Amino acid sequence: MRTKFMAVVVGAAMTFGGTAMAQGAAAPAKAPASKAPAAAKGKTEATWWGHAAFVIRSPGGAVIAIDPWLTNPKAPQGVPQPEALDAILLTHGHFDHVGEAKALAEKTGAKVYGSFELINLLGLPEAQAVGANAGGTFQVKDVTFHLVEAVHSSSYAADPKAAAQYAGAPLGYVLEIANGPTLYHAGDTGVFEGMALIATQFKPTVALLPIGGHFTMGPAEAAQAVRLLKVKSVIPMHYGTFPLLPGTPEELTGELKKLRSAAKVVVPVPGAATAL
Repeated sequence: MRTKFMAVVVGAAMTFGGTAMAQGAAAPAKAPASKAPAAAKGKTEATWWGHAAFVIRSPGGAVIAIDPWLTNPKAPQGVPQPEALDAILLTHGHFDHVGEAKALAEKTGAKVYGSFELINLLGLPEAQAVGANAGGTFQVKDVTFHLVEAVHSSSYAADPKAAAQYAGAPLGYVLEIANGPTLYHAGDTGVFEGMALIATQFKPTVALLPIGGHFTMGPAEAAQAVRLLKVKSVIPMHYGTFPLLPGTPEELTGELKKLRSAAKVVVPVPGAATAL
């Protein structure tokens, strides 16, 4: 199963000029630190980099990358990668989520957060490696983020020719932004009843949910996730990158209508900041 999937996605990434196996490549020399632009005054902004990759900017100036595979086939063309980051959040160890995390960490000095086992496998400098697990809570400027469960698998191979190693449990993240929204990035997951507990405990207002199917929820399951989470808005992700991820935002909208949900589907444009 893994061999077949890797063949499909690596072939697709090569077709689009991506570097799917960049997670194991040597990182470039660290550039001088630069100040990242803050979000528009009083706003939180989410920029989709395709697949499950997002860069979140908060009103307080926090810049957080989530699952930064920034060279994926749906990544924006001609848009420079972030020069400054405060934190990098990894949901699990698959290459299409770890992406360029190591290179970005070296370039920006950002700390990398993820499951204890995955962080240990990445070989990061100790000062930048923050291994944790579901239940962990951390703060970066005006953003408090919580690690929560996900239903998926997780393995990591720095060398694509080597056998992948167990990389701990998969995770999702809830980001509580002071004077702003509460975001839930589900990572790769199926729908699960624990989403109702996430709703009760954290009251997210915006959910970033996979809808592609095959390896994650499809549109029908994602609509059920929206019902459980009780969010006002949903941003679909992890769709259309490869033929194995056929779900669409239009299908999600249709499934939400069947449930009589009032949640708004916000379709992101790669490289464009969405105000939340």
